[in-house]
Amino acid sequence: MRLVKTIFFIGLSMPVFAQQSPENPFSGPPRFTDSLQVQAGVTGTVASKDYQPLWLTAKRFGTISDRKSDLSSHIMLRNSHALDANGDFYLRYGFNLYNNNHFSETFFEEGYVKAGYRNWELRAGRYEEISGEADPDLSSGAWGISGNALPIPKVSIALKDYVNVPFTNGWLQVKGQFSHGWMGDQQYIKGSYLHEKMLYLRIGKERLRVYGGIQHYALWGGNRFDLPPIKSSFSNYWDVLIGKVSDDGTVINTEIAPNRPGDHRGVLEGGIQWETDNIKLLLYNQSMFETGQNIDLKNTDRLLGLSYVNKKEEPFLEKATIEFINTKKMNDWLPLRVRESYYNNGVYLTGWEYRGNIIGTPLFINRNRGSKYFDNVEPFDWNAPKDSIVKKGWNIINNRVTGLHLGAKYNIANVLKARTLVTFTRNFGNYHTEPITTAMTQWYTLQEIIWPTPVKGITVNAGLAFDWGDFGGNTGGMLGIQWDLNGL
Repeated sequence: MRLVKTIFFIGLSMPVFAQQSPENPFSGPPRFTDSLQVQAGVTGTVASKDYQPLWLTAKRFGTISDRKSDLSSHIMLRNSHALDANGDFYLRYGFNLYNNNHFSETFFEEGYVKAGYRNWELRAGRYEEISGEADPDLSSGAWGISGNALPIPKVSIALKDYVNVPFTNGWLQVKGQFSHGWMGDQQYIKGSYLHEKMLYLRIGKERLRVYGGIQHYALWGGNRFDLPPIKSSFSNYWDVLIGKVSDDGTVINTEIAPNRPGDHRGVLEGGIQWETDNIKLLLYNQSMFETGQNIDLKNTDRLLGLSYVNKKEEPFLEKATIEFINTKKMNDWLPLRVRESYYNNGVYLTGWEYRGNIIGTPLFINRNRGSKYFDNVEPFDWNAPKDSIVKKGWNIINNRVTGLHLGAKYNIANVLKARTLVTFTRNFGNYHTEPITTAMTQWYTLQEIIWPTPVKGITVNAGLAFDWGDFGGNTGGMLGIQWDLNGL
């Protein structure tokens, strides 16, 4: 069977390097004809260590295996149908099937159906999604969903783009979404659910606009063999939805008042946008909170960024981003026993992680990644008895980080497209566990080149990454070809 899979993928795919997100073929009104898009490729990776430099695996939706060398094949299909003459009603669907880990692992990175009316959309399945307004290509990673992990299967209703609020003459716009997801069994709490909601408001029109929004995520429900049952009725779901204090069965010590059920976290985001016919500037801030203690003026933890977009046709510099990262504060004005530990939780011990990858910023380090840097760290076996897991500490071993991140996307001689990422970090571990007991400095870099070849439909990609610092040095590369079957 493995040989059949290998022949299937190699036959359909020529070797490709870092999968690039193509121009969205579904922007604007859907079309019944000429909407089918089929792509195939193979991503080749190699590194000097037994793992890849950070930016060769991070923010690629879990499609690149973190090992010394690999070949990752994929085939993608997307289609769209207009259901009325104006294209207001539409149906979209697609899948992206991968094979990697030395041909031993086959999985759907995407597999979805979306039905919509104008800006309203109902979604089901796995689909790529990044939360917030930061540039998805150049940011160091959103606090909520950064595209670092495999997409979580969910159903969602979304107002996917800003629309005018009635009776405001176009000065006030709104967008948001509401979702329910399934976290699966590769977790400490098996079969837990994801609750997700977002709401954004924007003021202004034409050139100057100011926006603000909130994202709320909660893991809830599920069970495991060596814990008391966790309640997951509709009333418990309602408690999770509104953040109500109640007993979901996880508080064993009756002397301790029940906490909010589930593992909650969120993001407060705000920014200012200036846009002309030629450029767009965006100043944005994302502040993280977990229990709500960090919603305080004393909180200096944030992702603060400035993004520039050149809207001219084929400019040298297309986009640039600079970001400042700080998560060291972590409500340190409170006693240690009640402080937050970003992405960690005392009941849902896996924390903000899915299938081994952190869902939010890849600058945090979980045990999977930490085992590459430290000899005394190993990934958790989520099927092991709870006592053997709990005594080892948190899963996210480094969530107190300061840093500076730079990103640029540009054209070279109108022939090559390029992307550069440079990230400097100082890492302080977390409040409770080793191995990081003092500040550790680490650099992460990436240089990518994309060549749309003269052969219609075929794009060659190449990249080189260097990491160095107190976590150790590593050099890695990627090379391949993406094949747009519609272009041949």
